Amino acid sequence: MSAPRKATAESGEDEGDNCNSKDVISRETLPSSSQKKTPRSVTHKDLENADNSEKVKLSVQNFQPSNYEDLFKDATESESIWATSGSFLRDKSSSEDEELAGPSQTVPPQLSDDSTRVPLGENKDYINASYIRIVNSGEEYFYIASQGPLPSTTDDFWQMVLENNSNVIVMITREIEGGVIKCHHYWPISMKKPLELKNYRVFLENYQILQYFIIRILQVVRKSTGTSHFVKHVQFTNWPDHGTPASVDGFIKYVRFARKSHLTGPILVHCSAGVGRTGVFLCVDVVFCAIEKNFPFNIRNIVAQMREQRYGMIQTKEQYFFCYKVVLEVLQKLLTFD
Repeated sequence: MSAPRKATAESGEDEGDNCNSKDVISRETLPSSSQKKTPRSVTHKDLENADNSEKVKLSVQNFQPSNYEDLFKDATESESIWATSGSFLRDKSSSEDEELAGPSQTVPPQLSDDSTRVPLGENKDYINASYIRIVNSGEEYFYIASQGPLPSTTDDFWQMVLENNSNVIVMITREIEGGVIKCHHYWPISMKKPLELKNYRVFLENYQILQYFIIRILQVVRKSTGTSHFVKHVQFTNWPDHGTPASVDGFIKYVRFARKSHLTGPILVHCSAGVGRTGVFLCVDVVFCAIEKNFPFNIRNIVAQMREQRYGMIQTKEQYFFCYKVVLEVLQKLLTFD
């Protein structure tokens, strides 16, 4: 899918909820960097408390959507990415107790919901990946949220990429973090030698190492037919072993670059288990698209939609806060240049 499409009435979006959240954005109080507690999972009660708590309004005016691209210049462009005026959007904040910034919990792989799982081939074989459709302001955003490939599932992973015609893979983990293997190295190490799999041959055509992420151009060839498919592989390398990134600037550039790179199929996103950091990316991407189009949005609703389709999307309260931290940074910059 090359661009978000208009959602149909079957999407189930609640018009009444849209009216209540119009021109309003939910934001949690951000965690202190000095706190060292163990993250806990975000519950529906947390979301309800956030939605009903103290409100802080941020008005951003005279924003022209055509200028939005200036705000999020590609990572390969000038590092001075803030150069535009603002929007009319508003925000509300929670006074809920500040939460932790400690080591992220290791969560066992989650089985995908059978109603949203991605089927492989004619036999609809299993892979730990889910279709995620998020509706905001009448538009639908389409993703695949996947577990990071294992040695035994790498062939299946590339089959999923080709069958869904995805041209962008978003990887939000390093292969090894804190001495623990987080994801199998499922692409070639060198441009000189392809990665040979049972059914596929993967070539590294080009790559670029940036401050916050690595861009790779991969060609995947199906051995049985000789057909090839090109993929832009974007790996975020600045997520710490524990907690969330201290600075949001790199992640903002990363999300915008991935969105600009998208041409066909659902954007395929994975971390290790495919729920925590993956959920953060999906949420922030939808919000950025809303800001670009001057649409209202509600982060609580976006997270709820994700969780209806894949269990545990956004694992910890700290990750949930990070979504708001990223959005708040963008809105504050828009206010600065108003």
